[in-house]
Amino acid sequence: MEKCGEAVAVEITSAAAAATESSAERGAAARTASSQSDAMTARQWLALAGLTCSAFVFNTSEFMPIGLLSSIAGGFGLTEAQAGMMTSIYAWAVMALSLPLMVFASRFEFKRLLLTVIALFTAGQFACAVAPTFELLVAARLLVACAHAIFWSIASVMATRAVAPEHGSLALSMVATGTSVAMVFGLPLGRAIGLAVGWRMTFACVGVVGAALAVYMAVIFPRVPAGERFGLRQLPGLFRNHALLTVYVSTLLVATGYYTAYSYIDPYLAQVARLDAGTATMALTVFGAAGLAGSLLFSRAYDAHRLPFLGVALAGLSAALLLLNVAAPFAAGIFGMLALWGACNTAFGIAFQAEIIRYTRPAEASVAVALYSGIFNLGIGSGSYFGGMVSTAFSLSSIGLAGGVLAAVGSVVCLVGLARAGRAAE
Repeated sequence: MEKCGEAVAVEITSAAAAATESSAERGAAARTASSQSDAMTARQWLALAGLTCSAFVFNTSEFMPIGLLSSIAGGFGLTEAQAGMMTSIYAWAVMALSLPLMVFASRFEFKRLLLTVIALFTAGQFACAVAPTFELLVAARLLVACAHAIFWSIASVMATRAVAPEHGSLALSMVATGTSVAMVFGLPLGRAIGLAVGWRMTFACVGVVGAALAVYMAVIFPRVPAGERFGLRQLPGLFRNHALLTVYVSTLLVATGYYTAYSYIDPYLAQVARLDAGTATMALTVFGAAGLAGSLLFSRAYDAHRLPFLGVALAGLSAALLLLNVAAPFAAGIFGMLALWGACNTAFGIAFQAEIIRYTRPAEASVAVALYSGIFNLGIGSGSYFGGMVSTAFSLSSIGLAGGVLAAVGSVVCLVGLARAGRAAE
């Protein structure tokens, strides 16, 4: 295990060196990347752009129901809390499927796996668009969840392996940028389409984009060998890694707190903040745009100031949730809290993935990230469920405070645990 003070780029370089010993084909790819270390090639930029677009599309799809929650609920004659269960079921499915699917998929070459995942994702979108009942809509979303579970298990690993080792942090930042752009344009655009011509057309449009993306990635993305197959017998070793356990526990707490509030942000903006539909869409756009700033800050500041960066990001996220209700009566206040929330959300999410790559061997990286994805989605589902309970038992205005307390506890666990892991490594 490397010392905590080292940069993520150094860890990725070490990972690439270890991979060379275990696979001649991967070693050749690493040597090719190293020979181009001065600057990335056009092909590498295009490959990263494809992964960024994939992240955009997958995240747009995952969170579209949040922006269209009221419309979907009305279309099937459900309450918003009942329709919100679709988000919980989706997230719990990703949680349950991430590890077994990734263990199964670890035998396949990454590019072939990626194309299969995008095809499955696209089929699920079209199934959502034509689902005649809420139950069938949930079933179609489960199909998308299978694709989601694998994609987010391999996206960050593929990004770092598609470029020279010293460009690893930039590659991770670009994938995170796809998530942020989804918040800027994807969610508001999906919401606008849903409000204009119905929520079904939003799913259909995502399906069309997914099909086009599959063709692009088939042409542009290079072959990325899978490397050593991961076996379940190796799993206990991951859970003996104290730094990983810290990230996993923190992820569950922070994600649960985050989605306690975010799962119901659409009705919150309308009923508590009293924003009209257009202003609410603009507020969600600000949330996503701030995520771009968080991604940029990660690429600039994380390597040199790892724990302080994490501390600021987690503290800012917790503060935004805790102060959400205080800011709600004022348009400037709610916009400001959403901006802080969005920036810190992206920053902590990508930093957690960087920590996982730092503390795992190359053969374990994909499965370790799969566990992270599963735990994060457990948090999404739990947060959505908990948020529904809070809004029903108390009021919709209570979701920020409830989520903020959970996020604050998770933040303390993360910073204390990683500081101890760093001292142990030294």
